[in-house]
Amino acid sequence: MTEEFASKSAGAIDRAKADGRAALVGYLPAGYPTVQESIEAGIALARNGADLIEIGIPYSDPVMDGPVIQAATTEAISNGFRVSNVFDVVAGITAATDAAVLVMTYWNPVMRMGVDEFSRRLAEAGGAGLITPDLVPDEAHEWFEASDKYGLDRVFLVAPSSTPERLDMTVKASRGFVYAVSIMGVTGTRTSVSSSAQDVVARAHAAGAERVCVGLGVSNPDHVREIAAYADGVIVGTALVAALRDGGVDAVGQLTKNLSAGLGRAAAEA
Repeated sequence: MTEEFASKSAGAIDRAKADGRAALVGYLPAGYPTVQESIEAGIALARNGADLIEIGIPYSDPVMDGPVIQAATTEAISNGFRVSNVFDVVAGITAATDAAVLVMTYWNPVMRMGVDEFSRRLAEAGGAGLITPDLVPDEAHEWFEASDKYGLDRVFLVAPSSTPERLDMTVKASRGFVYAVSIMGVTGTRTSVSSSAQDVVARAHAAGAERVCVGLGVSNPDHVREIAAYADGVIVGTALVAALRDGGVDAVGQLTKNLSAGLGRAAAEA
């Protein structure tokens, strides 16, 4: 991975590593339940232990998302969310915290706005970069250009099914970190984390990835502790969205605090 500029994502992960722990990455949908509340929830994430924040763009056909996130994004859209609102959410969080804030989005909304326009507005809002679950590096020429132009991180996904060639290409294309999907299928909380996650992380590191974060299926401090023993960052989504749904912003802050207790490598390796 080339770091031609000061990557906000890499910096956040490296600061956590210097503290002897994995980074905590928290996901929330933009505009859920409202734009203002999603800003407040993002700030609560950062103030209670999240190092990086993923803000998801609600999408009408979220093929990778489980029922909790699907319901939240559907509600956000019905409440009037527009893609341009994501920049308001990012700007609101970055103005109040030091967390690296990335946007996670299917590629179609970016293309509809225009890759350069989207990238420019994201950078102006203080965003760190994009996580693009359905974009593969060999189809990302416009994104390479725009991300270099505006100094944004490019986070691509690797999975247990990734071939050695695909994994190598993805690691080289990514900037900031590589997103390792721990299970095949949709997101959602699970009672255990797939054992394939550790193998995917090891393969990505072997291919040259300096930072690998694991997502999909992480829902409690035990999961965090387990993954923190071998990954550079732990990504939590569904559990945080459920907390926001059931208990509002305060519940997001409390869960983040609880999850962050599992981050220390000493605890993970004990």
